[in-house]
Amino acid sequence: MFLTRFLGRRFLAAASTTTRSESTSAAAASSIPTAKNPLEEFFEFDRSQDEDKPVVYGRGWKASELRLKSWDDLQKLWYVLLKEKNMLMTQRQMLQAQNMQFPNPERIPKVRRSMCRIKHVLTERAIEEPDPRRLAEMKRIINAM
Repeated sequence: MFLTRFLGRRFLAAASTTTRSESTSAAAASSIPTAKNPLEEFFEFDRSQDEDKPVVYGRGWKASELRLKSWDDLQKLWYVLLKEKNMLMTQRQMLQAQNMQFPNPERIPKVRRSMCRIKHVLTERAIEEPDPRRLAEMKRIINAM
């Protein structure tokens, strides 16, 4: 994670210099806190440089767990997983471009499997829907995911 932190800072330095100069003048005019750089969402900065112990990440979602969730919860979880997948893919691409090893590559398949399981559970629910209009709407939403 040290590499991620170091490379993320280096990568974001150019993008944040313009926003810092604009935001410092705006912050001086008002007491509103400045917004963080939107590119920071594509990188992980959660570990300190001192930590030597490996980070253990969680498992993917099981279909049985997802069946207990509501339609709205599943859609929210889908977008959280999509954001996580984008962050992981961005990190992997950036590190590969610099001939560095991507840490914890097993996280990407976990996220993908969880996303597939969400689509599966939503499809199961759509199939059980008796109303043909609602069924068509549910299928449209699922296929757009």
